[in-house]
Amino acid sequence: MSQTAGSIPDQVSRPEDNAEDLQLAGHLHEAAAAYQTRLAQNPDDARTLSNYGGLLCAFSRFDDALKMLTRAVACDPTLPDAWSNLGNAHMYLQHYDEAIAAYKACLQRQPTHALALSNLGVVLDHRSQHTLAQKFHQAAIRLTPANPKTRTNYAISLLLQGDYLAGFREYEWRWTTPSSHSYGKTVPQWKGEPFPGRTLMIHTEGGFGDMIQFSRFIPIAAQRGGRIVVRARRELLTLLRQSFPEQLIVSEDDALPPHDLQCPVLSLPFALGTTVATIPSAAGFLHADAQKTSFWRETLQQDVAKRGGRPPSLRVGLVWAGAPHPEIQAAELADRRRSTDLSTFAPLAGSAPDILFYSLQIGEKSSQAKTPPAGMHLIDHTPLLRDFSDTAALINALDLVIAVDTSTAHVAAGLGKPVWMLSRYDQCWRWLSGRTDSPWYDSLRLYQQTAPLDWSDPVRRIRTDLRTLAKRPRPTRT
Repeated sequence: MSQTAGSIPDQVSRPEDNAEDLQLAGHLHEAAAAYQTRLAQNPDDARTLSNYGGLLCAFSRFDDALKMLTRAVACDPTLPDAWSNLGNAHMYLQHYDEAIAAYKACLQRQPTHALALSNLGVVLDHRSQHTLAQKFHQAAIRLTPANPKTRTNYAISLLLQGDYLAGFREYEWRWTTPSSHSYGKTVPQWKGEPFPGRTLMIHTEGGFGDMIQFSRFIPIAAQRGGRIVVRARRELLTLLRQSFPEQLIVSEDDALPPHDLQCPVLSLPFALGTTVATIPSAAGFLHADAQKTSFWRETLQQDVAKRGGRPPSLRVGLVWAGAPHPEIQAAELADRRRSTDLSTFAPLAGSAPDILFYSLQIGEKSSQAKTPPAGMHLIDHTPLLRDFSDTAALINALDLVIAVDTSTAHVAAGLGKPVWMLSRYDQCWRWLSGRTDSPWYDSLRLYQQTAPLDWSDPVRRIRTDLRTLAKRPRPTRT
């Protein structure tokens, strides 16, 4: 039983066995117990070791899975599924050389193993080898043309390489996966056609950052039709309403409004035929509330007064972690790779004198702001932030935001505020591959990891650039 990365296995090695049936039916804990019982009776059963190792990957127990799968291939080196599952465990752990070797071992034994072909493509994409990766994605699609996981893997590869027309078209396959949400789709999805006299509902998909980034397309969609209704989470309502005052923005907490067509916000680039060259509003599209911004400018001046009246060389907002998503494995794993701790930013404390840092961190890691690294002057006003419009106003009063890849970075860049973003080694597709700038945001600068899970190089480069920026003449503050 071999699995596509992030999915439940879809090949049954021994269908008569209860453990495999339980696993395919989604009864994962019962399946785990059945595998354990079987292994207690026969600890060297390679197929059971392989299947149980794949299940442990579904539980995100990758180190345990690695041990199980290493035993599986030792017991039976001829078993392709075991090698494929071993490659998955290594990939999740970002052991990319080992993952590639395991997938190759699988394909040597079964060249038509579609899941190994697709996942080998994913690993190569993580290493920015997209042209080669796409050969494996395409081979997997030829074998299983209706497999939504292999199609979505291919889509992400195309998007990373900047082929937006083909990439966003393939990305529509994400809606056919078992884990995708229907969002109450009772009307047709809008594909970009004119819709005079009808109502289009644009609705949330993904996290806050996705909604913020792709909200820029709302006015363009409105040019093609009659009426737009945007359905968003309540934390975003005020910011979206003040940024797009001509549109009707409603809460997800309210009943579905009447509509004739619907479109997930991440499908807008597909519907509009977007290319890298036609991404709109890179200079900014969000608007902070003027009254709230004035409040924050006064508050920041009071912070200076409390420090003796000497103005800082820079006011820099910090975000070191995103929001965890334990309910979605792929999102949870990505969050582990994008997030860090405030202590990672310790070298910034000594980058230049008179830098005043402000915590913009929300959520479970926000308490770290109470004990900043030695020498870091960090102020935490986040208890006053009730929604994203408050965050936008505070950011508007700062000089710079340094953040990991999370929604606050989108808010800052959407305002046109300079953002220095720490990006994980397997950089998200939206930032394209091999770039330090972004066609999505003119003010965004990317600092990508040069080794998996290692933030030292991005932080070192940010420290150098921060020192240079702090030496520039101080801007006139109003």
